[in-house]
Amino acid sequence: MAPREHDNKPTEGEPGETPVAAEREREWERVWAEGETDAEAGTGPEREADSQAAEVRSEAQADSTVEADSETTTEPDADAEADADHEIEPEAETEPEPETGPTETAAPSPGHDHPHPHSHDHPHPHAHDHDHDHGAHAPHPGTSDDAVADERVAAVRRLGAAGRRWRVVQLAGCAALLAVAMTAGAIAIGAAKDSGATGVTNVSSAVSPDLLASGSLDASIAALQAHLRGQPKDFDGWATLGLAYVEQARTKGDPSRYPQAQAAFTRSLKISPNNENALEGRAALAAARHEFAEALTYADQVLKENPYSERALCSRIDALVELGRYDEASKAADLADARKPGVPVFTRYAYVHELRGDVKAARTVLEQALTAATSPGDISYVAAMLGQLAWNQGDYKTALDYYGRALAADENYLPALEGRARAQAALGDRADAIKGLELVVSRYPLPQPLVELGELYESRGAAGDKAKADDQYALVDAWIALARANGVNADLDTALAAADHGDIKSALKAARAEWARRHTVHTADALAWALHVNGHDKDALPYARQATATGYHNASFIYHLGMIELATGHTADGRAHLTKALKLNPGFSPLGASKARKALEATK
Repeated sequence: MAPREHDNKPTEGEPGETPVAAEREREWERVWAEGETDAEAGTGPEREADSQAAEVRSEAQADSTVEADSETTTEPDADAEADADHEIEPEAETEPEPETGPTETAAPSPGHDHPHPHSHDHPHPHAHDHDHDHGAHAPHPGTSDDAVADERVAAVRRLGAAGRRWRVVQLAGCAALLAVAMTAGAIAIGAAKDSGATGVTNVSSAVSPDLLASGSLDASIAALQAHLRGQPKDFDGWATLGLAYVEQARTKGDPSRYPQAQAAFTRSLKISPNNENALEGRAALAAARHEFAEALTYADQVLKENPYSERALCSRIDALVELGRYDEASKAADLADARKPGVPVFTRYAYVHELRGDVKAARTVLEQALTAATSPGDISYVAAMLGQLAWNQGDYKTALDYYGRALAADENYLPALEGRARAQAALGDRADAIKGLELVVSRYPLPQPLVELGELYESRGAAGDKAKADDQYALVDAWIALARANGVNADLDTALAAADHGDIKSALKAARAEWARRHTVHTADALAWALHVNGHDKDALPYARQATATGYHNASFIYHLGMIELATGHTADGRAHLTKALKLNPGFSPLGASKARKALEATK
């Protein structure tokens, strides 16, 4: 497949000397200036956000000379962590008025931490569509959080537009400065307005479990911050704050919170080495950054001391799945189910079965989980998972029913809004699908809905739709840049998006790097497809076969295998697999399904 034109050739001189870099720097200064009042108002935990934003700005300026497809990210060294710890430690002598946060949607019940077990790294709609985190709610209109989110999204889009006007600039410079601007919107403007703390297994005494369950997460965060100003040695409080930052990053699609979370966990562990909450948080943070071997290490460390830690049991399943160690993940799911049955464990148990091709068992477990769910957060989460499972099997009407149930529990639950749009598109209701996805990406420009919306524009083919599609794909690049700037391994995201809608050489480089780290069905599929679009079909075939070897019912994987088989002269096998993909899920991709049908027609 031909790559999309990026024209990201470097120019002579330093990136900072180019017109677009100057424009982006002015944009950064404008956004930062607008947020200065909020940022300066904070001390203690709030002040840490100010420090982190400055650090990211400095790092982004330094990184502007690095090539866009750089595969490595640097973890903060010990000195940097120590500096961060110093910045976030509250000053007991200072007692400013607590910041008030926005009104949030319902939170999960205390003690539950259930991001999707596969929520870490599959934003592409063609590879793995279960990447939605529980709690990823859109804020209700009219709240102060809207202003923060809108400013962040607006900054991304303004800088993306600048990049399209100045094609001569390296993507690296664009990515670094974009990360700065988006960080400004997320941190400088809303420095102390953290409102993503879902239930924590053993929360600090400063945060009432009833308060967490009530959905008033802004109040719980404000209470925790106030508590830490007076009790800076409360290691559980710091661990809880770190978990809140991880949740904030997940639910807002804003990885700039991850450095803050790392600093908070480090502070907690310095006060009380090896305390359970901070180690659990470190596992969650490592998984969020796609450092799954590290996540497994932390989870195992917790389980040695507390074999019944729900959070650690779930993190262990997640890590094993994402490392491709599926037999071990299955055993870990069985153990977790025996030790700590509940919605977080049930959903992971179901996904392990789905990966192994046992859709019936996955559905049964999820239905049991939905029956057991009582809070709006749990209901929307599990119902959306059931909707996704039905969509994967081509049962779009059932999928819509489940998405409707999820939205009845929480009308702003993003995975359900996105899933409903995907099912509408598969049923031929493209207008409503586009409208729905436009709503989703207007608030949270994350890779998967951006690619989905871009492909819907392309498939519609109206005047201006190609330019609209390219805008979405450019924003995928922006999100990847932001993720990398905040320590997230984004190679799989890059490989999946760029193979179809970007720089195919970068896609292959990223896919190879990810395969070197872990062997999952998703990395096998990504590497196979990246090899294929680069013309290396013979090399691609073994990986495509490995991606489908577990029996996982994924029409995109089967489509990729079929196309690669056709390209390598295995015509009968290729036709069989393309037919199978379209039978399983005929609407798996607006563009991919059309190409599959054309390939079948051409090989009659």
